[in-house]
Amino acid sequence: MDRRTFVKGSAGAIGGLTVGGLVSAQDGEVVRIGSDIPYKPFEYRNQDGEIVGFDVDLAGAIFEELGTDYEFVQTGFDTIIPSLNNGNFRIIMSAMTINDERAEKVDFSDPYFVAYQTVAILQGSDISSVEDLRGQTVAVQKGTTGEGAAEDLQEQFGGDLTIDSYDQITGAFNALLNNQAVAVINDNTVNVQFTQDNENIVLLEGEGVAAERGEAAPDYLTLTVEEYGIAFRQDDDEFRQQVNEALTAVIESGRYEEIYREYFTGDPPASILERGQVTTMGGTTTVSNGTATNETESGTTEGS
Repeated sequence: MDRRTFVKGSAGAIGGLTVGGLVSAQDGEVVRIGSDIPYKPFEYRNQDGEIVGFDVDLAGAIFEELGTDYEFVQTGFDTIIPSLNNGNFRIIMSAMTINDERAEKVDFSDPYFVAYQTVAILQGSDISSVEDLRGQTVAVQKGTTGEGAAEDLQEQFGGDLTIDSYDQITGAFNALLNNQAVAVINDNTVNVQFTQDNENIVLLEGEGVAAERGEAAPDYLTLTVEEYGIAFRQDDDEFRQQVNEALTAVIESGRYEEIYREYFTGDPPASILERGQVTTMGGTTTVSNGTATNETESGTTEGS
């Protein structure tokens, strides 16, 4: 079997999975991966209907390390954690931000991506600052930290902000293009992808949280700084450790950077690459391997 097996939906079970899908990485079972599709460039379908993207390629590298077959299972993001805990799939790889609220329900891998919540607007829009969103309608995807960032703004504005939430991010962007919303609040890389695909959409400029924290801030407004992780059921510690070790090996080998550059411009996040750095101490080679603390700011990305 090809290690990459793709399915068109979440219906149907894979024969041989034990109750709840609790299988080890060595027993020959297919690992099912829950993912919200489309969320370009992390997971989406190409013209041939195949699921592709950064998360998809990274999963391929991780499970090649583990010698394990896998498949992606399409599911809505707002129900993806309950679906994981109900045993519909083994893990979540869906540009999911590590935060405290989610960490109460799932365990996370080490971080594998750094993202920001950003504001996409129409070219020539009257919106020139976050304050201009007061009294307006913004579009978001349900269950994402983009929705959470919009709710934070709503509270900041004393309730003077309308939030329209959509099942998929494409619905939010359609609302923007149809003048049903003045902005989309969502992850930076996905927002950037939409600006590249549609010349009528741009990102709101300005300094934000990334600049305030001394991050290598992009040239557009950032509402949050976030880290993505792979989500596991809380009783799946052994498999989580196996995946963490494989992820570190992928980073160390340089494969992570290769995959990153296929989808994004600029350098990969230094905080991610540092985990794959090899140092020699007393003649013994060790690989640094940080552990996600799940203490990134709650309410901060699908992102998601």
